[in-house]
Amino acid sequence: MTVNVDVDEAKTHLSRLLEQVAAGERVIISKAGEPVAELVPHQRKPVVFGGLKGRIRYDDAAFDWPDPEIEDMFYGARGSDGDAPAR
Repeated sequence: MTVNVDVDEAKTHLSRLLEQVAAGERVIISKAGEPVAELVPHQRKPVVFGGLKGRIRYDDAAFDWPDPEIEDMFYGARGSDGDAPAR
């Protein structure tokens, strides 16, 4: 069954309309007589881990580890000899 409601009625009776949708009814919200939205039940999509497996590639050699700039942010500025400051 399809229920057509105006925006003002939808704002006033949203809880009731959501119950109707949960019960399997189709709810169409109209503005000035023109349909603008449809309330439908939420359908949870399963989470697929590893969905990008084989689609993303990287080369470890392309990264310069450890990055001196990031090390400086964590450990402070390096001395002139390149060593970390004494702790």
